[in-house]
Amino acid sequence: MTVGGLVISLGFLTSQEYIDVPEISNQYEKLEKYKNELEKINQYNQDVLEDLESQITNSDDVHIEQINEEIKIINQVIEENKAELEQVIAKLSQMESNP
Repeated sequence: MTVGGLVISLGFLTSQEYIDVPEISNQYEKLEKYKNELEKINQYNQDVLEDLESQITNSDDVHIEQINEEIKIINQVIEENKAELEQVIAKLSQMESNP
């Protein structure tokens, strides 16, 4: 389950298409949709992280090191998503204040 969750989350993140936001009137709407998608991705990754941490807590498995590596990767992905989300939110704020 751990490896499956990691594969799914990394596969989704690496295969997702980046939204091309042209300079047109619906740019704000597209950024808003993109922000919502980033929030969903972030929540999913947080859930995967909590599952991995729970597995460590409730396990006497000899593969703890592998789970720790997966946690490290998920944390990195979460941090990258947060940074991108912050940029999108800043752009949305800028667009709201300068219509």
